[in-house]
Amino acid sequence: MKVTNLRTYFFTRRGVVKAVDGVSFELKRGECLCLVGESGCGKTVTALSLLRLVDSPPGKIVTGEVRYDHLDLITCPEEELRRVRGKEIAMIFQDSQSALNPVFTIGDQITEQIKLHLGSEEKETRRQAISLMTEVGMPDAERTMDYYPHQLSGGMKQRVMIAMSLSCDPKILIADEPTTAVDVTIKAQIIDIFRNLKAKRQMSLIFITHDLSVVAEIGDRAIVMYAGKPCETGTVAEILRHPRHPYTIGLINCLPDASVTTTRLTSIPGTPPDPIDLPPGCLFQSRCSQAMPVCVEKEPLETIVSERHTVICHLYRGEP
Repeated sequence: MKVTNLRTYFFTRRGVVKAVDGVSFELKRGECLCLVGESGCGKTVTALSLLRLVDSPPGKIVTGEVRYDHLDLITCPEEELRRVRGKEIAMIFQDSQSALNPVFTIGDQITEQIKLHLGSEEKETRRQAISLMTEVGMPDAERTMDYYPHQLSGGMKQRVMIAMSLSCDPKILIADEPTTAVDVTIKAQIIDIFRNLKAKRQMSLIFITHDLSVVAEIGDRAIVMYAGKPCETGTVAEILRHPRHPYTIGLINCLPDASVTTTRLTSIPGTPPDPIDLPPGCLFQSRCSQAMPVCVEKEPLETIVSERHTVICHLYRGEP
């Protein structure tokens, strides 16, 4: 997949919300690309835009290309896009409670997609669904098929969502913060599931999270986003060991340190800018301890730090 200059805006009564404003990246086969940042920085809207799932109105993909094989997913007919959704590119939504239909059993919801895309018979689809549930670590998978969503815990619902997304063996899996609403033990289990799936199926993964500790465990490359724009892109190793953008450094400093128990947790001062009334220049300048006069006046340009590491910040003035 190749994404070029993606811009998704929401046209509201108060004004235009530039939720995604100029995002570009490439996703390679078998790679895990992480989208990282605070809530409201555009990660989820970016993912929804890839499959044209943004509510319209008020949302609209203003410009951009999303190339998947020979298709541009932004301009292709709806019928072609439906053949891609779920089968070629699948998505795990952030809130499993809302994503699952409360009036259908777990088995009905998993087998529906298999029937739709693969045309399998009833017995075969149920066998495949049970196999998928077992693969993602669901205890007593056969019995769980007849349960309703309200009968499952949060971790079990998340496993169901993962099983549904894998039902047609997609080439690309988009996971929108799948570890957010679960406890630490379940979080570790879910990360292991994704790591094993990536290795076993050789699928490409777009993993959305605000947790850099998760990125360190599962990611190959990462895009740090702020106010709808990418501010730093590179391999996970380079970004975590040699962060360049002040925002990235701030996110890393916010990670809790188990060896330190006497000091308060670090936080990034201030709040993100109003998306309807974005300031000129660098969008992070009001929260940045290293801001310079030029940061208020001009939007920074991309600086190449290394072959696989770029940063958009005035601190470097075009030099690593």
